[in-house]
Amino acid sequence: MDQIKIGKFISLRRKNKNITQSALSEMLGVTDRAISKWENGVCLPDASIMMDLCKILGITLNDLLSGEVVDMKENEKRLEENLLEMTKIKEQRDKELLNMEIFIGVIVTIIFITCIFTASFVSMPIWLRIVLIIIGIIPFTIGIGYAIRIEQIAGFYECSNCHYKYVPTYKSVLFAMHINRTRKMKCPKCKQKTWHKKVVSIL
Repeated sequence: MDQIKIGKFISLRRKNKNITQSALSEMLGVTDRAISKWENGVCLPDASIMMDLCKILGITLNDLLSGEVVDMKENEKRLEENLLEMTKIKEQRDKELLNMEIFIGVIVTIIFITCIFTASFVSMPIWLRIVLIIIGIIPFTIGIGYAIRIEQIAGFYECSNCHYKYVPTYKSVLFAMHINRTRKMKCPKCKQKTWHKKVVSIL
């Protein structure tokens, strides 16, 4: 998928519609800078707003992902290629997010342990001990909550019973028993409560 080509195509269609970057950003609820990044091929629009962008520009999703208006005869083949490429991009982003989850977890755990250890074994006034414990608990709680959110949205969970892949709710992930990234949850398809493994690929 050629991001430069897609960016030039977005720019061309926007100009043909006599829409400024500022006006387009307001229509889509994003910043002018985001529009500029798309048109310069730095990144692609988020999947959540691609359909709205296509409607405004008067193109199909397949046109957008191809960076040109696609001939109807080639439409199906090009669509398959674009969907496969989008799947690969999502997998890569999900892997990066899951690596970030590990990083966040390690950092806040180190802060927590350091603060608790210092408050427990270093001689200091009681009020300072309390402050250190609070300093350790607050970032740990926020960081772990954010890490769980990343784990929830990145990739999918696969049911060990029916092998259905899905994205669970935050609450389901938060309160599920787990071993690393494998969690015991109820499958939305087969309704069985089994161990569900985190996977990145939908295929």
